[in-house]
Amino acid sequence: MNANAQQVAGGPEVVVVGGGISGLAAAHRLVTAGARVTLLEGGDRIGGKLLAGQIAGAPVDLGAESLLARRPEAVALAERVGLAGRVQAPATTTASVWSRGALVPMPKGHVMGVPADGRAVEGLLSAEAIERIGRDRELPPTEIGEDIAIGAYVAERMGHEVVDRLVEPLLGGVYAGDAYRISMKAAVPALFAAAREHATLGEAVRAVQRAGAATPSDAAGAGTGIGGSGLGGAAFAGIEGGVGTLPLAVADVIRAAGGEILTGAPVTALHRTGETGWQVVTPDRTYTADAVVLATPAGPTAALLGAHAPAAATELAAVEYASMALVTLAFRRADLPALPGSGFLVPPVDGHTIKASTFASQKWRWVSEGAPDLFVLRTSVGRYGEEEQVHREDADLVDVSLKDLAAATGLAAKPVATTVTRWLGGLPQYPVGHLARVERIRAAVAGLPGLALAGAVYEGVGIPACVASAERAADEIIATSKTTHPGAGHAS
Repeated sequence: MNANAQQVAGGPEVVVVGGGISGLAAAHRLVTAGARVTLLEGGDRIGGKLLAGQIAGAPVDLGAESLLARRPEAVALAERVGLAGRVQAPATTTASVWSRGALVPMPKGHVMGVPADGRAVEGLLSAEAIERIGRDRELPPTEIGEDIAIGAYVAERMGHEVVDRLVEPLLGGVYAGDAYRISMKAAVPALFAAAREHATLGEAVRAVQRAGAATPSDAAGAGTGIGGSGLGGAAFAGIEGGVGTLPLAVADVIRAAGGEILTGAPVTALHRTGETGWQVVTPDRTYTADAVVLATPAGPTAALLGAHAPAAATELAAVEYASMALVTLAFRRADLPALPGSGFLVPPVDGHTIKASTFASQKWRWVSEGAPDLFVLRTSVGRYGEEEQVHREDADLVDVSLKDLAAATGLAAKPVATTVTRWLGGLPQYPVGHLARVERIRAAVAGLPGLALAGAVYEGVGIPACVASAERAADEIIATSKTTHPGAGHAS
């Protein structure tokens, strides 16, 4: 490949730390631009929260299952690594909300759960809540300032029921967070901008709808992937064989271009060499490089930056994370009742344990075609502040999932196989002020030549947002790196 030829000619030597989709996307961007790339992953596999697997012989994603198709970065990356023919739209985008003991079709005509008026949410909310939504037109404008919690703002304008039964479960699918803490500016930037320009929230929602921007800033990438089901058929896409095949395909291209990918190689320290160079220390080797991309979660990144950018390290150390578990269940298809659409969301206000369920065999053709006699579904457990739920025994998580599924759908069958996948500390939280924190982090590392940051902390938790942050980091390195010094990049 041309990239390999450029490497031989002496492109800059770059070490990428972290083998999730962010690190892989950065390495891909760098290696195809001619850099000599070594990617170091501390765990035993690459891919991070993207993991394809099987259950009872049926193919299924055991991590993130969908890409926000309205953002181009992830789909474009899939196409660049040879997966264009495998990108699929969901077979169905009809979803429900399990509210007050009944499955109610997901309302249309809202922006991340915020309706333009009460008519959009009839059937889901009470008559009192519908009346409360109408009072938005009568209230004086709300002072939003530089940022505001979306739950607090919507509750003030339209009442708590809108937040508790629609906004909260939708945002829970994206962030596993608390709507009353989540930054509106970060989570729904189009609505935040519109709300600052319009006197009422309803007017702001209609403005966003007219602009065609009724999507969150990122996807429900690490959740069940059901978070945007109410946004229409074009909102999300999957990949035949699983979104978990994307990092593997990216890695293949990196290796073919001459890049090196190492697992079981945790980075324990960074040292400056001269004015621009870096040494990257692992337990086994030390790498010398012209530039480094840190594509690791906030905590490990803070530890590596402590000696070089203490202000950035302090900010990163303050980022909180939510954990979650995915419970994947396989049933004999003949044993199941008819299930509606692609799945359902669960408002936490009703006190159930699961927060969502995806009917994978109905949502994705490749799952159904891969095991036509089986029916695969997934539930997710765990929100911000619910660590104890995620740490329950596998059998307990399966049992509570089956209990909630039975109550929601009437499902009484026993699964033929189950698997539980935990993502501990998997989703960074985006509270009010998060984007300002990211700006402070970036400003603090701006004085470190040859160092860039990427990952879910910075531009969104969804896969396209992670790819965007990775490509931004790679482009920063490409723009500023000089030709590799003689001997750089060799293990010592």
